[in-house]
Amino acid sequence: MTTTRPGGERLLYGCMGLGGDWDSEGYGPADVAAAEAAVGAALDAGITVFDHADIYRRGKSEAVFGEVLSRASGLRERITLQTKCGIRLADGDRPGIYDLRGSSIVRRVEESLTRLRTDVLDVLLLHRPDPLADPAEVAEALMSLHRQGLVRAFGVSNMGTAQIEDLQAHLDVPLVANQLEMSLAQRDWLEAGVLVNTAAAAGNGFPFGTVEYCRRNGVRLQAWGALAQGRFTGRQRTDRERRTARLVAELAEAKGTTPETVVLWWLQRHPARIVPVVGTADPGRIRACRDAAVRDPDLGHEEWYELWLAARGEPLP
Repeated sequence: MTTTRPGGERLLYGCMGLGGDWDSEGYGPADVAAAEAAVGAALDAGITVFDHADIYRRGKSEAVFGEVLSRASGLRERITLQTKCGIRLADGDRPGIYDLRGSSIVRRVEESLTRLRTDVLDVLLLHRPDPLADPAEVAEALMSLHRQGLVRAFGVSNMGTAQIEDLQAHLDVPLVANQLEMSLAQRDWLEAGVLVNTAAAAGNGFPFGTVEYCRRNGVRLQAWGALAQGRFTGRQRTDRERRTARLVAELAEAKGTTPETVVLWWLQRHPARIVPVVGTADPGRIRACRDAAVRDPDLGHEEWYELWLAARGEPLP
């Protein structure tokens, strides 16, 4: 049994970059070595929760991680394993679709357990909403997995309040997480609440109230894309991003930390206690996030707003 409690973490490591290319070819020794280096860097950075999905690298991310687990005695007991299901990738003439039928959920979990070389998942997230999903059927599949001891806890990904409530009404256990794209670059989740009663609200598609619902009901918000693909830590594409990156670097120097940590602190400073997902496969960049895993966010009120306004590029309404 793992010792890490779901929801008690500060950072997650996102394993989408492990396992080689997005093709049907197998992975090799170099891919295993790269995965071992990334996992080792995450552990060095104080990260013990590893986030997967059955589709990442067409299953190879889970498989290569399972091989890393098999080589490291006692590692499974030190970490929390989370994976997702519900997306079917395009394959030849067959289009990609969403699939949350009960039988599909059970089958995909069994396949993930095999690839990860473990007998239990700590957390299972439903990856994307399936418009044809029957919440009662989904809940029945989830509770069956729970009763069998195959999955300890459940959550969702990319869902709004109404969808979460609809599923929760049929479950005997609480949903523990909702994973959304959230970063200093992707701010619709934040701005939905401040654009109310302004013309700009019409252009914000984020389901208003979702952040507040999750905070009120103990559904931990996990932020995928948290480092914003490096836009503020080395891969700037616009003048606004360059100006924001300079501010990030100045704050990092003043606080004795790294730009990556400042970007993550900006999310963690929000009272919803957002948990960023670090998705880079570069061991150096993973270790650069360490302070966000082990230190409280060292950003004052004014500094947090400075970052927001710099990334926003215009005054608040």
